Amino acid sequence: MAAYKAYLIRPGEPPVPHPLRRRLLPVLLLVASALAVAAPGKAPPGMVWVPGGEFTMGSDESFAWPEEHPAHRVRVDGFWIDRTEVTNAQFRAFVRATGYVTTAERKPRLEDIMKELPPGSPPPPQSMLVPGSLVFVAPKGPVDLRDLSAWWRWVPGANWRQPSGPGGSIVGKDNFPVVHVSFEDARAYARWAGKRLPSEAEWERAARGGLENKPYVWGDKIPNPDRAKRANLWRGDAFPIDNGRGYGAKAVASFSPNGYGLYDMAGNVWEWTADYYDPAAYRMRKVAAVQVNPQGPAAAPGGHRAQRGGSFLCSDDYCTRYRPSARQGGDPLTSTSHTGFRLAKSPKTP
Repeated sequence: MAAYKAYLIRPGEPPVPHPLRRRLLPVLLLVASALAVAAPGKAPPGMVWVPGGEFTMGSDESFAWPEEHPAHRVRVDGFWIDRTEVTNAQFRAFVRATGYVTTAERKPRLEDIMKELPPGSPPPPQSMLVPGSLVFVAPKGPVDLRDLSAWWRWVPGANWRQPSGPGGSIVGKDNFPVVHVSFEDARAYARWAGKRLPSEAEWERAARGGLENKPYVWGDKIPNPDRAKRANLWRGDAFPIDNGRGYGAKAVASFSPNGYGLYDMAGNVWEWTADYYDPAAYRMRKVAAVQVNPQGPAAAPGGHRAQRGGSFLCSDDYCTRYRPSARQGGDPLTSTSHTGFRLAKSPKTP
């Protein structure tokens, strides 16, 4: 705006709007605004332009988790991001082209497992040292919500091709988000695709869809009871009990998009981001100043990376992390039946 004022006011003139200037200024402001948000050329296939700008990252609301505090102002440059989560069909094309083998399809190394266990823990039995992944299995009755083993199972043979384990299949699910992919797998796919994982700041900017200071990607409205129309979240009555209503990932774009035209930014599957994860990362930032293109901490315990968006397991009585400010960390070599990813791409510079 300052640049346009320089053309409209000659040196020494008082800042009093001339009638012509008064008519031109709104037009010039619209042009400036359009230049700020316009996509730089043709969109890459399957991607949406997210305009650069400033927004409030994180949350100070009472319902927010500690790792979301404090809310702070962030500015990011414009970028492209996938309209949907990466699908089984897209990931299959990558595997066929490269011969890539996911972490879930490799035999785990004992030393890697021991790094993740508390000091002094005994080594796992040899039966666990086989390719596999973590699969959600709903219990039939009430369980202690502090005990994650009550609904997570290590399933030998579970991977992106057979999400539930041996006998499972993705036949007829080409348009479902690929799951059982680790951070390492997502990054390998990104290199092949000529893209990258988004930063946490970029992901949250995209998820908000142009809305400011709203708790959900669709605005203020509490998702229950109409959440089934808005996102793929937990559909049972009390998490994680299996009540026969069904649970699991849905085909991408099964629910309404956000303001930028992006699908499943809440629920369906968690999405890997590029940033290392530290629950205290925001508290270490200079929140009084606008953070420009923040990239997260330089390292994190265990190399954990940030995940965003929540999944089909998020419920109002257990996990409310389907909000755009919510975040969690994940081991970069671990995969689960509710974790996938989408990719970003920076515009080409002249």
